[in-house]
Amino acid sequence: MAEHSRRGIDPPDLSEKGGLKGGEPQRSDDRLFIQLLAFGGCSNSIAIKRELDSLPMETIVYEDLNDPQGIAILALSRDPNAFVDCLRPALSQHIFGSLTYKPEFTMFGRTYSLGYEPDLNETLIERPRRTVLNPDWRWGVWYPLRRSGAFAQLPADEQRRILAEHGAIGMAFGAGDYVHDVRLACHGLDRDDNDFILGLVGKELFPLSAVVEAMRKTQQTSLYLDRLGPFFIGRKLGASPR
Repeated sequence: MAEHSRRGIDPPDLSEKGGLKGGEPQRSDDRLFIQLLAFGGCSNSIAIKRELDSLPMETIVYEDLNDPQGIAILALSRDPNAFVDCLRPALSQHIFGSLTYKPEFTMFGRTYSLGYEPDLNETLIERPRRTVLNPDWRWGVWYPLRRSGAFAQLPADEQRRILAEHGAIGMAFGAGDYVHDVRLACHGLDRDDNDFILGLVGKELFPLSAVVEAMRKTQQTSLYLDRLGPFFIGRKLGASPR
């Protein structure tokens, strides 16, 4: 009976969409998944990085600004299975046994498109990967956010106008090589039911704080955010590119 009721119903198109390229619309089912895991009680962050270097997936170790024995591991992969099949067993090894897990800072999300990107692979894979792995951009601020229901009820044109105000600030900071961002969707992937994760990275810490301050004045942040944070702030110890 259930099978009969599904006949004639078209399944949703789950591919990411981009703008025209070579006269053809772009579609992709390739995405980059990124996870941040934070820990306390780390007395040797270099040893942790060395252990992660052996994994067949790319990782970053941040030293926590607000915890003298705190670290965070940022892992990225196109295959979400890698976080369970590869990263999870690695974190069960003896060297990680003394660490204290901080679940409130756990973040997991996926790259996404807006539908007009000129190069979909650059947007979904290459740019976010370069951004988080860039050895010159050592400082990072990572945080989740949830938009209010009122934003979802706005007309599409009004949503675009509000997001454009927000985006213009980000582009200005990026043009000065002050701040570079990674935006991830985490719908249904976040324990606190957040919508998005933002990663802000750069050479110096102050601009990362300054861009958050500037964003506070936008309509999206001041009127249409239900919650923001917690914030993880750290400096990159090293990356393990593959």
